Amino acid sequence: MNTTQITDAPPPTPQPTVTERKRAARGATRPGDRIFLGLTRGSGIFLLATMAAIAVFLTWRAALAISDDEGNFLTTFEWNTSAQPPVFGIAVLAYGTIVSSIIAMVIAVPVAVAIALFLTHYAPRRLRGPIAYVIDLLAAVPSIVYGLWGALILVPHMTGLFGWLNDYLGWSGLFDWEGGAPRSMLTVGILLAIMILPIITNVSREVFSQVPQMHEEAALALGATRWEVIRMSVLPFGRSGVISASMLGLGRALGETMAVATVLSPDFLIHGSLLNPGGGTFAQNIASKFGEATEFGRDALIASGLVLFVITLLVNGAARAIIARRKEYSGANA
Repeated sequence: MNTTQITDAPPPTPQPTVTERKRAARGATRPGDRIFLGLTRGSGIFLLATMAAIAVFLTWRAALAISDDEGNFLTTFEWNTSAQPPVFGIAVLAYGTIVSSIIAMVIAVPVAVAIALFLTHYAPRRLRGPIAYVIDLLAAVPSIVYGLWGALILVPHMTGLFGWLNDYLGWSGLFDWEGGAPRSMLTVGILLAIMILPIITNVSREVFSQVPQMHEEAALALGATRWEVIRMSVLPFGRSGVISASMLGLGRALGETMAVATVLSPDFLIHGSLLNPGGGTFAQNIASKFGEATEFGRDALIASGLVLFVITLLVNGAARAIIARRKEYSGANA
């Protein structure tokens, strides 16, 4: 006669709570992990608090100046904080900052991407190291050195280019030159392009060098030429990196101070031609006027700094939005 032994079923395994699952997913199950998580979280909070403190300070000091401004802060073509009542505006400064930055980006981005592609896919191995080393050195040169080089070397040698542009393209009004020293927005844009070129090149080069080898080999196996491999595999993969590099360069171009102040001869007017003296930029105006400004004048300069701060945030936010909305920019989907 068979007998069946009845035993108690094993107790069910307790399921982790939602909090425990989230903590395990974050890797914060060990003391070291929890400490590291706290440090990284605190660093993020500290960064946000610092940005908020800067924004509050700029807004507070700007409000003090704008409340006594007799003109329209956004559209007035004058900067006279010593007048009674004071009249100042940022229209000319905004124009100069945006125009010089656009010129720098138009020149620097294509050249930087071409250099990065050359270093990663065309240059012989024995040349890649020295060229990359020189580019790294250019990124470390101080701004004032660029400014002195621009004032002593670049400006005197721009006369021939300005004359050629005036002779052949002066009819457009954009390249009409009235003579004089070529300390204009075009000169500033060229100098800024040289300054931001190493930044864009280095970041783009690192991105292009991380393209999966399988992508390039697959394209070559299908009979693609080297340029077709770059066009179909390398550029789509590195597009987000190029955009990020361009935004880093644009951030430096927007906020560059000493180099622009050394090269530009501002007259606080908006000229249709890029070859005539410009009205200045936000950073250049702050650097040139801050030392001799009164307390109210400094508040006015801080107000212009607030506008530059907002422009920089908007530019970076727009870049992040472009990358987020275009899934094909992601390297995983390339």
